[in-house]
Amino acid sequence: MSEEIKKFKITIDGQTTEVAPGTSILNAARQIGGKSVPPAMCYYSKLENSGGRCRTCLVEVSKGSDADPRPMPKLVASCRTNVMDGMEVKNLTSEKTQEARKAVTEFLLLNHPLDCPICDQAGECHLQDLGYEHGVENTRTEFERNTYDADDLGPNIKLNMNRCILCARCVLVAGQLTNQREHGILFRGDHAEISTYLNKALDNDFIGNVIDVCPVGALTDRTARFASRVWFTKPVDATCKCEKCSGKAVLWMKGDEIVRVTARKDQYGEVEDFICNECRFEKKDAKFWNIEGPRHISRHSVISLNHYMKSDEMEVQKLENETAKEISNKDNLE
Repeated sequence: MSEEIKKFKITIDGQTTEVAPGTSILNAARQIGGKSVPPAMCYYSKLENSGGRCRTCLVEVSKGSDADPRPMPKLVASCRTNVMDGMEVKNLTSEKTQEARKAVTEFLLLNHPLDCPICDQAGECHLQDLGYEHGVENTRTEFERNTYDADDLGPNIKLNMNRCILCARCVLVAGQLTNQREHGILFRGDHAEISTYLNKALDNDFIGNVIDVCPVGALTDRTARFASRVWFTKPVDATCKCEKCSGKAVLWMKGDEIVRVTARKDQYGEVEDFICNECRFEKKDAKFWNIEGPRHISRHSVISLNHYMKSDEMEVQKLENETAKEISNKDNLE
């Protein structure tokens, strides 16, 4: 009989859970759930060696462990720091963490253009959410921003390098999911950019997944560009018969028209099942799909608003609104 593995206890923003040894602080926070989960722009649980690049998941470790209760001297990247038994972490409750996240957001927006009104990712962009939560009104930099021409990486994928934050997710997914990777990060420092090798195009069967893993609007679907704003479409779960992939996808529909097809994602924006190029780019007719029902988007982005809410969720929302109104009236009377 094998010995039971001792779990480590960790407390994040006053909430305690037990996790297996080797679990990162970020995944421990995701196990707890709620607003104590740090944002992550580069970490992807399904991709090996991801994380540690964007620094948006920085947290304060106020207690290292039961064996060594000293706090860690600096903020740590929660996606790259493993849990120790008895560790205590501050995320929302740490002023240092919030200030650091604000500074990191400012750096991510250093060369990123504010072109949300024309970007296809607007409404489901992680950087857009981060900018609204931690961004500043004006930039403190005076030098000229890096600019690049838009590039076609094959027949179905468009690269707007201006928007790229060099999270390397697309490079990792191409290297780990497909048989051959034809692009990567070229040059170094502030000259680094995503590009293909000479005279190459991204055209293998699963390369379309680089669009889904991109947290910003750097990689977009050429078959759906500028077709509709995301909040004007309705996401529905659908399946099809496919020999290459699971055939499980999300159809973004405008009336009876399928505007685009994406893989299904969890609440942290990570793909549940990668889909092939045929399902993504070629099956734009409803006759290919068996529609299961509406897709509930749990993220706080605009695409989750006023779409589909279960009756119990509507009741909870109604109670929260009534409570907030009562508190406001009470404050006014006092």
